[in-house]
Amino acid sequence: MTEPAQANDNLVAAFQIEGQPARGRIVRLGAVVDEIISRHAYPEPVANLLGEACALAALVGASLKFDGRLIVQAQGDGPVSFVVADYDTAGGLRGYCRFDADRVAEVSSGFARPGAKTLLGGGVFMMTIDPGEDRDRYQGMTPIEGETLALCAETYFKQSEQVPTRVRLAVGQLQNAEGTSWRAGGAMIQNIAEDDARGSTSDAWERAQILFQTLGEDELVDPLVPPETLLYRLFHEDGVRLFPARPLHAFCRCSDERVVGMLRSFSEDDIGDMVEEDGNIHVTCEYCSRAYSVDPEVVMAARSEPADQD
Repeated sequence: MTEPAQANDNLVAAFQIEGQPARGRIVRLGAVVDEIISRHAYPEPVANLLGEACALAALVGASLKFDGRLIVQAQGDGPVSFVVADYDTAGGLRGYCRFDADRVAEVSSGFARPGAKTLLGGGVFMMTIDPGEDRDRYQGMTPIEGETLALCAETYFKQSEQVPTRVRLAVGQLQNAEGTSWRAGGAMIQNIAEDDARGSTSDAWERAQILFQTLGEDELVDPLVPPETLLYRLFHEDGVRLFPARPLHAFCRCSDERVVGMLRSFSEDDIGDMVEEDGNIHVTCEYCSRAYSVDPEVVMAARSEPADQD
């Protein structure tokens, strides 16, 4: 990957179609999504689902006007029981999937790669806004509909937000001198509601959707096609304004303090049952796979302290 291509990665940016009642965002993920996916031995269809979730979380989360988090998650009765991607307004991304390897292999035996509906089965798609600082969370929920997370997101915005929205997501693998790495990309457009000054927006929105649907998955993950080039291809007849991008990075919230804080919530008997042969309690973070070895005396001491109110 060339240096200019690297500069086009790991970012999310807003754009506005000039003179039209449609705006959107575009996300490109290189090393960030590769780090998130490569922390676990995911089968290819599961890795693809997680990459889509990460791209979607960044697309939607970048719209937050306050410091906080946007969490995209879906859970069902299929081979993948749970997928989550967590975006914070500092540009951090993390995510993971919980899955049954045998069931994933079973649904992956055909010619087509299984999508979200096949992997997740019957269940729910959720988006949660967490403003932090002890403020209430907002969560919207819709049934899992459509074979892709993009269709799940469109249904969510239609039912929960009443905002006409189109979403495209793509995940792929790049072969380079260092081996294979994961990439992801996405774009979304939303209709700006009509008003007395703007008048009807239906015709303009229909045109924007037609142009948006020509967007190819290969274009979304191609490291040699920068966002401005991609948007120009789509909307050059009307003109499009790309706003400054926000950089993205992989992160995790786990720490020694958080692990001890989690363990202190268990009873003394449960804590005793967790102690392994070496005398410590071992915990592995589901997100980043970091392994923690905790002295049970530290946990017991923490149980005697006042609970942290943060």
